[in-house]
Amino acid sequence: MDRRTKARELAMQLLYQMDVQGDDVLNHLDAFFIESGDDDMVRSLATKWTKGAWKELSDCDGTIKSASIKWDVKRLCAVDKSILRLSVYQLKRCPEIPVKVVINEAIELAKKYSTAQSPGFVNGVLDSVMKKLGRDDEEKDREASN
Repeated sequence: MDRRTKARELAMQLLYQMDVQGDDVLNHLDAFFIESGDDDMVRSLATKWTKGAWKELSDCDGTIKSASIKWDVKRLCAVDKSILRLSVYQLKRCPEIPVKVVINEAIELAKKYSTAQSPGFVNGVLDSVMKKLGRDDEEKDREASN
C-alpha cells in the first residue's frame, strides 16, 4: 500500500474514533500509531490531516451539507462522514494533492470500510464539493496548456 494511502486510511480511522469518542482520542495518537506501524512519514501525514480536518470540522460539515442537499450530516454513517470530512479538508486546504487523487482515494476507502452504496454517494458529494470550490484540476491543466 502506498504511504499516502496508508496515511489517509489512518486519518479516516482517527476521525471516525474522534467522532464517536470525542477530542480525547488526540491524546492517544501514539498508542494508535504503535499498532499501525512505524513509518514516520505515514504518522506525520495522518496526524496533520486528522488534526487539520478536526480543527475545521464545522467548515467541512457545512461544505458537506451544502453538497449533499438531501442528507443532513448528522444522519450520515460515521464512516462516510469521516471519509468526507478528510476529503473535504484535503480539497480545501491541500492544493498540492490533485482532486482526482482525493476523490479516488475517498472512493477506495468507502469501498473498503463502508456499504455498497457508499462509493457512489461519496463520489457524488465530492464531485459537487469540487465544483463548488472551483477545483477542477484537469480543466485548469487543459487551460494552462492552451
